[in-house]
Amino acid sequence: MGRDPFIKIVNRVIIYLGYIFSDGFIKIRNHGFAIHRKGFITLISLTVLCTIMPMGSTSLKLCYAAGDTESLSSAISTYLDCHFLELISFEEQQLSVTSKKLCLAELYHQAGFRPLWVTPEGAGPKASIILDFLKQADAEGLDPDNYEIDQISALFGESQTQSLAELDTLLTFNLIKYIHDVSRGQIKPQYAETDLLPRAEDISFDPLVIMGNASNSTDIASYLASLPPAHEHYANLKKALMLCRSIEQNGGWPAIAAGKTIRPGDYDDRIPEIIRLLSVMGDLPPEAPRTNHYSPVLENSILRFQSRHGLMPDGVIGPNTFAAMNVPVSDRIKQIIINMTRWRWQAHDLGEKYLLVNIANFDVTAYDNKTEYFRLPVIVGKFQHQTPILSDQITSITLNPYWNIPPNIAQNEELPKLKKNSNHLIENHIRLYSGWSANASEIDSTTVDWRNVTPAKIRQYKLRQDPGPWNALGRVKFDFPNKYDVYLHDTPTQNLFSQPQRDFSHGCIRVSDPVKLAAFVLSDQKGDWTSEKIINSIQEQRHTIIRLTDSVQVHITYQTSWVDKDGILCFSSDIYGRDEKLLSALFSVN
Repeated sequence: MGRDPFIKIVNRVIIYLGYIFSDGFIKIRNHGFAIHRKGFITLISLTVLCTIMPMGSTSLKLCYAAGDTESLSSAISTYLDCHFLELISFEEQQLSVTSKKLCLAELYHQAGFRPLWVTPEGAGPKASIILDFLKQADAEGLDPDNYEIDQISALFGESQTQSLAELDTLLTFNLIKYIHDVSRGQIKPQYAETDLLPRAEDISFDPLVIMGNASNSTDIASYLASLPPAHEHYANLKKALMLCRSIEQNGGWPAIAAGKTIRPGDYDDRIPEIIRLLSVMGDLPPEAPRTNHYSPVLENSILRFQSRHGLMPDGVIGPNTFAAMNVPVSDRIKQIIINMTRWRWQAHDLGEKYLLVNIANFDVTAYDNKTEYFRLPVIVGKFQHQTPILSDQITSITLNPYWNIPPNIAQNEELPKLKKNSNHLIENHIRLYSGWSANASEIDSTTVDWRNVTPAKIRQYKLRQDPGPWNALGRVKFDFPNKYDVYLHDTPTQNLFSQPQRDFSHGCIRVSDPVKLAAFVLSDQKGDWTSEKIINSIQEQRHTIIRLTDSVQVHITYQTSWVDKDGILCFSSDIYGRDEKLLSALFSVN
């Protein structure tokens, strides 16, 4: 018994000597032969040692175990291929694709060419956990078939060295894909169409780091569970996805025949099917009587349906309402999935206190400590001036702001007006400066011959609008410096908030009640900035910058599907036409 520790040490030394005196691996695929040089040297050493040593039961097991491990390492070398992955991402405000080369040889070299998830006896406990997560990928809006779960499952229970080696490398390759997809976006499925998407520059995706984190994790289940966004917006869409899949499995909801508009009080033979549809969707209780009369109870249900589908809630069942009703549940499932994908592209931690702008639904919502305080209508960018998606920090609020007119607006909008009316700047309280430097001098705009000013020349001037009720930024501006030069602000055109589709700006977000929003942002800052104090400061007409002691996060999103604070699943129109591109990238176009 006293010799066993010595034998164990010698065995281990010989195993590692094999790794020290050789590197890489040899593949001779043409002859169906592959051998790992490290494993070869170690096996020769083990053969010698196990021949000359007295063979007690413990030493014999050690020799066999070490030999089996090295045989497994050698077998793994036959599966160390390189793969080219197409990573779908959202870069520079557009859906794009990046090609990445993933070589398993690099990953296993990092691990000393040892198996990561199996032993000579079979699949290890981590392997089972990984397979469970791959099988349940559909809960995250991912397709388990993208992770070769059938092939992996078939190898579980195998004990042959070659099968175990294949299992280990399959788990590694598909785990890397899953980790990327569930935390960053998605790798392009083979059947998806992305040829029309622009190619993105190299994005940060390091399989070596990913695999190091996974293999070194002491609790891989907790590690994998921590990868998707943890906030309630993503979690609620997961629940909605499960609900809609359940509805689909039970036959979905009925299609409603086209025909004349139905108004409250009408009788129509389609109403029983409308009642059944609303019951399946959860807008009416299942026991609602199916008559052909448009009753007040049904009207309330229709109002709810219209509101959560981004329609004018007028109770009239017309073409737009019929169209929303006839979107099949399978399409709504895909719509939920692409919005879950969008969340994975944005910040996973939204912060304790934050503003959430949803471009597609024309609103901004204030959150603090996971509680929704209020939601306000906003105006977003036109199709040709789309509001960007970003996450940033509000660092200050400006009362009675100046507006430095961007050069492109000066060129495209102000110059044509000046060519027609040389007093245009004065009439709109806009000052003209010789340039953009701090020491630029002010110029009398009426002395300029605007008919001869070129677009290039006006871009050199700085045009600045004075504070006041005429100012395009209104009386309040929320500052979060970003490369797109967009921000939230007040507006003198309050009448536009009555429009159901509010895409009128050059990209900035105009807020319907900026004082209320500013009071929320400043509620825990120094200075006791109440709504009353903010209004008084505005009325003093002084240009005032309030710097936040603690910045507040702002997240500008594009969500065409979400769950509101009452747990109601909502949908909106796709004002920028982004859903169709993402659907083509993630799903079969056939």
